[in-house]
Amino acid sequence: MLKSTLFISAALAALSVPAYAQVALSGETVVVSATRIATPQAQLGSSVSVVTAADIESRQLRTLPDVLRDQPGLSLVQTGGVGGQTSLFLRGSNPNHTKVLLDGIDLADPATSNGAADLSKIMAGDIAQVEVLRGPQGALYGSDAIGGVVNIITKSGNGPLTFTGSVEGGSFDTANQSLGASGSVGDFHYSATLQHVHVGSTPVTPLNLLPAGSTRNNDFYDNVTATTKLGLQITDNFDVGLVGRYYDSLGKFTGDGFSLVTFTTVPSATRTRVSALQYDTRGTAHLVLWDGRLDQTLGLAYGTSLAATMDPDNGNSRTKGDRIKLDWQGNIRVADGQTLVLGAENARDALHRGQAFGFPSNLAVGVTTNAGYGELQSDFGNGFFNSASVRYDSNSRFGGRTTWRIAPAFVYEGTRLHASIGTGFKAPSLQQLYGPFGGNPALTPETSTGYDVGVEQSLLNGHLTGGVTWFHNDIKNLISTGPAPAFLNINIGKARTQGVESFIAWRVLETLTLRADYTYTDAVDGVTKLALLRRPRNKVSVSGEWQATDALSLNATLLHVGPQIDGNRDFSIPRLKMPAYTTLDLAASYRLTDNFSLFGRVENAFDTRYQSPDGFLRPGIGAFGGIKVNFQL
Repeated sequence: MLKSTLFISAALAALSVPAYAQVALSGETVVVSATRIATPQAQLGSSVSVVTAADIESRQLRTLPDVLRDQPGLSLVQTGGVGGQTSLFLRGSNPNHTKVLLDGIDLADPATSNGAADLSKIMAGDIAQVEVLRGPQGALYGSDAIGGVVNIITKSGNGPLTFTGSVEGGSFDTANQSLGASGSVGDFHYSATLQHVHVGSTPVTPLNLLPAGSTRNNDFYDNVTATTKLGLQITDNFDVGLVGRYYDSLGKFTGDGFSLVTFTTVPSATRTRVSALQYDTRGTAHLVLWDGRLDQTLGLAYGTSLAATMDPDNGNSRTKGDRIKLDWQGNIRVADGQTLVLGAENARDALHRGQAFGFPSNLAVGVTTNAGYGELQSDFGNGFFNSASVRYDSNSRFGGRTTWRIAPAFVYEGTRLHASIGTGFKAPSLQQLYGPFGGNPALTPETSTGYDVGVEQSLLNGHLTGGVTWFHNDIKNLISTGPAPAFLNINIGKARTQGVESFIAWRVLETLTLRADYTYTDAVDGVTKLALLRRPRNKVSVSGEWQATDALSLNATLLHVGPQIDGNRDFSIPRLKMPAYTTLDLAASYRLTDNFSLFGRVENAFDTRYQSPDGFLRPGIGAFGGIKVNFQL
């Protein structure tokens, strides 16, 4: 029994080997990201949303952007369909202000212009749980977490050997396949997946932007992703784990060229070819001592990304980014209801650029960060919980930075009061510091201070739940482009974001669940007092899931996004008002036998024609269907 308990503890501990991260404790969802240790969601002062593997399967979501699109508190913009460049604005912050983790691996890409993770490349077929943690989280995660954290936990093996597979096709020349195997043998558990997503013809460029006589080239995207997660319990109190992820993608997109006829920027007559190769891996060693009073994990992660762009109009580019990170975390149970979390990290980011816009480049730069953090997680009894944390980051280029966070919660007879206040920062990316256009080594980190307060109420024996959270975030030292003629990156910007996140969930029947979310976001440039781009003030999502029969399940999701300010495709018009849009997605699956199921879905059932961002069409109505197999030996 002790061996089994320690194994589950190891799986959940501190973003280490989260083998069974989606676990119910007294019927509650467990969250790892908010405190870096597995905690029932009701005990958290932080605002967090959870998407499970069951949610992903029910809605037949294929990519991480699809998973995140209707989550409260965020706005997601994607240039076209699957594989298009994706920007995530969490609580009104910038796209590079959200830290993205996958099984403890930081997915921020040192090779991109702003250092943000490339969400568009992450497929959803092997995801067990996604946690969207909102508010500044620098005290536990260091740089990048000004808006919050997206924590992805992949599936693990357990029990008999199980094979899964699926094949689907549909609109836009879609042909997707997946294959997986998972299970456990004695003290060894394993899981491996192979996913192929192919969308060969997505109309993205608005026809009115094309020069006279030109035809539209539809977008092409192909992605092959392979993942594995392994774990071995060596002794009763010691286990090791390994996760690995590899993807190879090819996109063909319509870029922008210059017309000598109109002397304006126009969509190119030829497509830009973008190929990307990335792999990430992390090994862990997990040791429990003193009857469980000390639970510690040592991790070593390495990731590399290679991107090559062949642009007929603007020249070719090649970049490579590397990251290696060593981390240790120890959870110490100092007293009943009191857990002290201590951690230390060493990370090295490097950027190598072989070509930029057709010109040779021998750029090779890097930065090293050492960090230490501490957190006291408290259960004072009588429904009162608290988390207090502090962290210090020492950066080899700009020096030290201290961040902190406090997040109390009080639970009493179906009522949950929660609040948090904390700070965050975003270190300048290597491209912003040393890039060929605007690079400025004198940049300092962007900083933020944010807080929120909310209440949740459960009624009708938990069948009806509602809540509302108010948030505020002040962001300073934002990096912007400076004046001519140098156009250097400089720290001049500031912003204020605030708003409300609310929801109501109703279990009408044991087989029927309804949920509605509403987000109001007021994001303003602190200098000009103008609304920030691509942050809609109003966003509403309504979803329903019905297990109509033992074999038939139905799902519907309605998403409404209100008007927002954007610039046109080439930003020759820097500010314009984009209209609101509403989409409806439908999904159904039918279990033929214990091993075979049929599934189908309709995306954008209203066939809403809209652009997001301006100059890039989102896909119209699309129908997809396929078959899924599941065999257990």
